[in-house]
Amino acid sequence: MHTPENVNQEIYRLALPNIVSNFSIPLLGAVDTALMGRLESEHYLGAVGIGGIIFSFIYWGFGFLRMATTGLTAQAFGEKDLRECGYLLLRAICLGIIASLLLLIFQWQLADVSFLLIGTSSEVEHLARSYFHIRIYAAPATLCLHAFHGVFLGLQNARYPMLLTIVVNLINIALNLVFVRLLGMKIAGVALATVIAQYVGLFLAVLLFSRYYRGLLRAWRFREVLALSRLKRFLNISGDIFIRTCCLVFSHAVFTAKSAALSDTFLAINTILLQFINLMSYAIDGLAFAAESLIGKYKGAEDMPNLKRTTRQVFFWSFLFGSVIMLIFVLFGELLLRLFTDQVLLVEEAKSYLIWIIVAPVVNVAAYIWDGIFLGATASKALRNSVVVSTLLFLSAVYLLMPFGNHGLWGALTLLLIARGVSLTILAPKYLFKSTDSE
Repeated sequence: MHTPENVNQEIYRLALPNIVSNFSIPLLGAVDTALMGRLESEHYLGAVGIGGIIFSFIYWGFGFLRMATTGLTAQAFGEKDLRECGYLLLRAICLGIIASLLLLIFQWQLADVSFLLIGTSSEVEHLARSYFHIRIYAAPATLCLHAFHGVFLGLQNARYPMLLTIVVNLINIALNLVFVRLLGMKIAGVALATVIAQYVGLFLAVLLFSRYYRGLLRAWRFREVLALSRLKRFLNISGDIFIRTCCLVFSHAVFTAKSAALSDTFLAINTILLQFINLMSYAIDGLAFAAESLIGKYKGAEDMPNLKRTTRQVFFWSFLFGSVIMLIFVLFGELLLRLFTDQVLLVEEAKSYLIWIIVAPVVNVAAYIWDGIFLGATASKALRNSVVVSTLLFLSAVYLLMPFGNHGLWGALTLLLIARGVSLTILAPKYLFKSTDSE
């Protein structure tokens, strides 16, 4: 039996590498935003925002390749079934390759539907389409990397995902600077940098797995990879996570579309402010990822005392961390705005909406951490139902609050996060703590 101190050590061991690696993700978005924010037109900034939300919809939609894989791998690890850990990687990679090929084949139809749903000016749409049709070729690498990240985290190894994320994003940032600042490729340079960096990351992931975990795939059999009962469970959980993720990305797409409907200026402002949200969410998600790994392991080992203890401790550290981030936003919010753009009018207008960014680190904690806990326990149906209800509430709030302009839009987005946290708190006793069987 682990003591509370041991649980804290496990949280630190997994959370710190995740926090470090996650910080590099919004750093990449911040560099993209800063580069586009210093070009001659705000249309470039809007195009990056629109392109980003489309790929968020795509890649978050296939986020189950990491999320389902992490929870199931952690449970197999807790059960000491290491061969199943290897099979889970192969299942996720097979699905990732099939999905990415479909994305490439139907990219033009996907682009048409995306820009139809997200109305914006013709100038922004033209630039965003150029970005889309270059970056889409990163899909095979990106989706396969989801699978590797999931297995590494499920094996209680947060160091390799950290290494992969940092390497990919540093290469991406370096190529961004070369393509945009030196070669003058503008938005096409940002997209091409992402494609190259993703394939470098996939190559590194294969090297790491081959060197340190190839024993998991010793004498593997294809029929066991496609074992009906195992595959059915993987697909059921993945389906729930897919619905959950589509709802969240759809909500953010609505937020972006409504921002564009207000004006190109508000679209640019909200694109900048969302970088604050990304900085905060990726930091706290480091603890959520640690919760996924540990909760999955304890569920697989049928260790309910440590499952409960881990839940309490992760929440404690997350609220503490969120309070620190909130203080940073209070003290340095305006300075951070000026890092993203040198357009004085945008900075002055954006300052009016900083209050929503300041409260977010504490308000949003419950939603992020419960996500990790429910994913680790593969309590996917509860997670799906919570997000569906919260999304409907968000859409209602958008309709009711849009007369208040951009403040109403931010109020609706904040309500979405509150609803997710409250609903999962209500569902937790039934799906997590009555027994180790959460479904």
